[in-house]
Amino acid sequence: MSLSYSVPTSLEYFAALVQSDEHFPLLEAAASLAQDEYIDLDVQQLLGDMDQLLARIQRRMPADAPALQRLRMLNQFFFSDLGFTSNVNNYYDPENSYLNAVLRTRLGIPISLAVLWMELAQGLGLHVRGIAFPGHFMVKVLLPKGQVVMDPVSGQSLSREELSERLEPYKRQSGLVDDYDVPLGLYLQAATPRDIIARMLRNLKEVHRTQEDWQRLISVQDHLIVLLPQAWGEWRDRGLAHAERGNVAQAVTDLQTYLAHAEDGLDVDAIAERLAALRRLGQ
Repeated sequence: MSLSYSVPTSLEYFAALVQSDEHFPLLEAAASLAQDEYIDLDVQQLLGDMDQLLARIQRRMPADAPALQRLRMLNQFFFSDLGFTSNVNNYYDPENSYLNAVLRTRLGIPISLAVLWMELAQGLGLHVRGIAFPGHFMVKVLLPKGQVVMDPVSGQSLSREELSERLEPYKRQSGLVDDYDVPLGLYLQAATPRDIIARMLRNLKEVHRTQEDWQRLISVQDHLIVLLPQAWGEWRDRGLAHAERGNVAQAVTDLQTYLAHAEDGLDVDAIAERLAALRRLGQ
């Protein structure tokens, strides 16, 4: 009797990785985001490559090195020796979100660099967390004498004054000034692995939407809906992308789902009109 095994699709693999918050493999989930783009991508090979980088830095590290020394040696290794940095010349290239490409080119955006850096830091026994800071993902390191907030593009640690300065444009844009101001600490809370993957996907979403690359946008939306099934706005956005591609039936289903759950959405009337027009098209 021959046994047949079906290989999971990239989306099924991703769904299996992100189903539980308790055991959420951040690096593996982040690496898997490139599978639609790189059909032959071996995620396990990428995890192995990261293990090799960790072994290299561990060989240099004195066994009794205190946390601050481990942090400094890691930053020397990651930013100076390996040369990881921001892809300033092509910041909106989707490749900056694909960890296999970032490992190859050593160029990325703050969040993809942070995911790689945090994996190494955790392997060295450092207590690190990602921070979903507006406009620029950060990391924080909990040390015996307090926490350090760091830019994952450069390894530079940032003072409260520098962080407040970076927040100003965002606050002004959002109207969060004077009476509506919120303390800096609220912006420095740890992001969960699910939050981090959602932010990576939304970065890709913005790139594909700007380029009107509807097929790739639909793939990103598929992942977002698996990751955050009750983020109803993602169903709407997938429906609108399907409409752009001429996938009328899928567009109708997604927009119906959105309208069934988003009673107080500001765009409910506009989406209802769009849905009615799509139904007429589909008749």
